Amino acid sequence: MTAQVPGAAGYGANANALAAQYESITFAEVYRDLIHLFPAQPASVVDIGAGSGRDAAALARLGHHVVAVEPTTELRHEGQRLHGALPIEWVDDHLPHLKVLREAQRRFDVVLLTAVWMHLDLQEREMAMQAITELTADNGQVFMSLRHGPIPEGRRMFDVSAEETISLAAVHGLSCSHRAEREDMLGRVDVSWSFLALRRTPAGA
Repeated sequence: MTAQVPGAAGYGANANALAAQYESITFAEVYRDLIHLFPAQPASVVDIGAGSGRDAAALARLGHHVVAVEPTTELRHEGQRLHGALPIEWVDDHLPHLKVLREAQRRFDVVLLTAVWMHLDLQEREMAMQAITELTADNGQVFMSLRHGPIPEGRRMFDVSAEETISLAAVHGLSCSHRAEREDMLGRVDVSWSFLALRRTPAGA
């Protein structure tokens, strides 16, 4: 049964097809503009809204210690089936609060949000940015992609700009170190993406 998370609406029923779609594009292709910013040495990584686990799996293969957060039961099971041989820790948790991770006082060198942020409304984005900041270690990085374009039927999405996201991040102590604009990797002419790298600088640094 799919978790009752508003932003996850429409994902559970199509988990198999969505997982196949996600896996058709590689992590390296998705993050080609930011990949040089990822840690070269093994680091702690959390993939929030991990979907099929494509990105989590790629990072685990590189030697990182990866936690994959996915609230949609069907997608989480697909990820575990597809990438079960890899040492990925799967967690049932969700934005905007990420209650499970925060109560456990987890901290990560890398926080990844691929095609997730647009599922949150403004109030949820404000709460989520606070949660993400708490999960990010000092000098840690947040990598996220923002989808721009028409909303698919049955999905809950909002128009979120890179400018708004960078400003909101700054309020919470995350500074933008890189921004890139991209065409849609599935070839949809009416969809485009922004990719952001945000860094948490320790207070007083």
